Amino acid sequence: MSSNHGFKRLALAISDTSKAAETAKELEGMHDWVPVEEADALVVLGGDGFMLHTLHAMLDSGRLIPTYGINRGTVGFLMNKYRAGVKLLDKINRSRSIGISPLRMEAITQTGETVVENAINEVSLLRETRQTAKLEVSVDERVRIKELVGDGVLVATPAGSTAYNLSANGPILPLDSQLLALTPISAFRPRRWRGAILPDRSTIRFKVNEPAKRPVAAVADQKEIRDIAEVSIEIAPDKELTLLFDPGHSLDERIVAEQFVV
Repeated sequence: MSSNHGFKRLALAISDTSKAAETAKELEGMHDWVPVEEADALVVLGGDGFMLHTLHAMLDSGRLIPTYGINRGTVGFLMNKYRAGVKLLDKINRSRSIGISPLRMEAITQTGETVVENAINEVSLLRETRQTAKLEVSVDERVRIKELVGDGVLVATPAGSTAYNLSANGPILPLDSQLLALTPISAFRPRRWRGAILPDRSTIRFKVNEPAKRPVAAVADQKEIRDIAEVSIEIAPDKELTLLFDPGHSLDERIVAEQFVV
């Protein structure tokens, strides 16, 4: 939705690139910046990778505030274009807000340790050695594939469906679709299975077959847990993040547009 959000206190997060540093210098005198702990909204200077890093830091801290990204990287799928000389506070207050809920991954390792991580884009299960992974796939406590053989599998959110999921020939999901993409990675068997589109209320569970011989790692965005035995994945609605976009440059429009890139 778009409106006057009424933000007054802005914080600034700057990636470690020269382009981001130069832009930060230009913005210094445009606003009285405050620490992120005191801010109504956060301005992020960088690319998609730094935006994901920043959002994960907020998830880890438990303090979730609206985030407005300015592209000082390359693709900038999650970012807005930088326009010099524009009153940034007014622009942010007129922005459109998009809510995205991350995935909650609970991984159990071969030693019995339980690790919980959040993923904004996707959770991937990947073979650790030259041996193919063998995975049992269950959805809502029902086994759907007894043994998926290949390089791995991933579960992507709509926001992440244009990232690794798309590279693995998975579907692009509209942001408001309330769906998840379950996509195999270089599957050898079953050969004809190309993945599934699931309601985002689903719980997806993977069990590693022959884990000692065929070790598998789980990766929640950039966070990797090795030698897993089992992984459970579901949406975490209580950790919804809010991204702010300029009118006409919202994330849902970019997801639609990506399907017409040739």
